[in-house]
Amino acid sequence: MKKVYKIEVDCANCANLIEEAVKKVSGVKNASVNFMAQKMTVEFDEGQDVDTVMDAVVRVCKKVEPDCEIYL
Repeated sequence: MKKVYKIEVDCANCANLIEEAVKKVSGVKNASVNFMAQKMTVEFDEGQDVDTVMDAVVRVCKKVEPDCEIYL
């Protein structure tokens, strides 16, 4: 399952760092962050609870970029 989220990130480099960090989160099959569109697409592994995985994604994003906002 894929979902698109609005994300607020300050620079393209931060967007790349967030993308790489999110790809490593358990339950995430793939992820991409589009800095220009301020959107993040997350593809979840089969059978994963989306809310639980996204809680982990938000925590990881805050570690990489404390000012980052993800609108769930």
